[in-house]
Amino acid sequence: MTRRRVWAPDARAVELALGPERYTMGRAPGGWFELELGDDRATADYRFSLDGGPPLPDPRSAFQPEGAHGPSRPVDYSTFTWHDGAWRAPPLATSVLYELHVGTFTDDGTFEAVLSKLDHLLDVGVTAIELMPIAEFPGVRGWGYDGVFPYAPHHAYGGPSGLQRLVDCCHQRGIAVVIDVVYNHLGPSGNVLPAYGPYLTDRYRTPWGEAVNFDGPGSGEVRRYFIDNALMWLRDYHADGLRLDAVHAIIDTSAVHVLEQLATEVEALAAHVGRPLWLIAESDLNDPGLVRRRDVGGYGFDGQWDDDFHHAVHALLTGERSGYYADFGSIHHLAAALRHRFVYRGGYSAFRGRAHGRHADDVPATRFVGYAQNHDQVGNRARGERSSALMSRAGLHVAAALVCCAPFVPMLFEGEEWGATTPFLYFTDHTDPELGRAVTEGRRREFAAFGWPPDDIPDPQAEGTWLASRLRWDERHEADHAELLGWYRDLLRLRREDADLTDARGDRLEVTADAEACTLVLRRGAVVLALHAAAGSARTDVPSRAQPVLVWPHGGVRVTDGCAIFDGEGVAVLRVVA
Repeated sequence: MTRRRVWAPDARAVELALGPERYTMGRAPGGWFELELGDDRATADYRFSLDGGPPLPDPRSAFQPEGAHGPSRPVDYSTFTWHDGAWRAPPLATSVLYELHVGTFTDDGTFEAVLSKLDHLLDVGVTAIELMPIAEFPGVRGWGYDGVFPYAPHHAYGGPSGLQRLVDCCHQRGIAVVIDVVYNHLGPSGNVLPAYGPYLTDRYRTPWGEAVNFDGPGSGEVRRYFIDNALMWLRDYHADGLRLDAVHAIIDTSAVHVLEQLATEVEALAAHVGRPLWLIAESDLNDPGLVRRRDVGGYGFDGQWDDDFHHAVHALLTGERSGYYADFGSIHHLAAALRHRFVYRGGYSAFRGRAHGRHADDVPATRFVGYAQNHDQVGNRARGERSSALMSRAGLHVAAALVCCAPFVPMLFEGEEWGATTPFLYFTDHTDPELGRAVTEGRRREFAAFGWPPDDIPDPQAEGTWLASRLRWDERHEADHAELLGWYRDLLRLRREDADLTDARGDRLEVTADAEACTLVLRRGAVVLALHAAAGSARTDVPSRAQPVLVWPHGGVRVTDGCAIFDGEGVAVLRVVA
């Protein structure tokens, strides 16, 4: 026998719909309804009808084979044969993350197609892929942050079996898998949760509308819904970690915050399955409490995205000062990020018009993820420009060296390693015409306020916007792209081979910067990174016994007599010899 269950605390009656047939479900404690089915109905597609209303998909649907508006299909996770029994992910501190969007990473845009690129990732030095949200969202293309069925791998990507195969094959090749999950809001189209119960609340607002109800009446089952979802990805799909989107928009006034509860339960699951499981947060608060240990009052997450590091690198190497980049731009901002994790640690932020952040020096730097690009920083631009369109050729090499040699966990964004020229635009596929039109017009209004002609803003709903965002893999063999790819490969090989570049001890890190010369020297044990981020010539002191290991551009950087001499923008990775 098979049991179907659904939580619908306000419903008087619930029916299970199997095609045109209806079966009355029995009431169970706690607002649940359930029904046992014979084995002949165990695999049938189904919906639920509440109080005689139209049939709706299951809030905990494991698969939506016809998309967000179709029926739910049960999944028996035990039928997949795993081959990764000996797999154990390495510590996050020693990992190299690679953020990718399944729908644009390859022309096919599927889980299966990602497998064809694993050789490339391994050759570069990637040890973990981070999948942008893969839970079912409306249509066939989109970023995934408007998902409405958190338990269902997207049907257009290959569904549950496709994801299981991707994770299994990655593990066999020595690559960990992190899944981006969205627990701060739900998408506007196809969201059935409010029909079933108090999943959302109007007591709080987020940039995307009503907040998830983590602390009001009925919130016990809502918390259970999202925590069970997290455990499912880690347990049933063998994922090695989760990246939680915008946790600053998760509002919870409970004594035990839902994020702390999640970290506690994931830690228990890790002990049970006998392998490390990572939790990585994105937050706009510059609050290290997310990654502090729970025994000293933190939530105990393993990692946190560090936007301050990104902003410092980007503003310095592009010269941009609009929006939040107005708070950055000096090489001293970069030095502060390298030395203190955050640039804003309680000081005044002109962009925010208030004090921002708090000190994080007591937290190991390896609990922060550092990057020069990610989906947000590229895709939220009007034209989706990557660093390859915004930085000089030298700047791309400097940014790469900073990401790979900084004391943080490095993360690359798909195609970054060869300076991909394709944009990463914002794209959607809403089947509701009015919603699609509203998204298109809203995007144009947003950027018109910054002086962009509306007709110059790519239409998120147009298929061509998505197609333009797909990587062009053939360009990585072209001269300049191949050179940058080799630079990343060399940097990550050095990081892999030299223990100083994964050492979390703060007393082995030294940073000096000269704003006038626009030079910076980062020392981590015996490894020294020296850079010049401006035109013209400059020189900076380096340890007298430091010998060049990697230099760019060749002939444009010389190291002699304890001094690095630059003819323009450039970077040198050195090693102090005994």
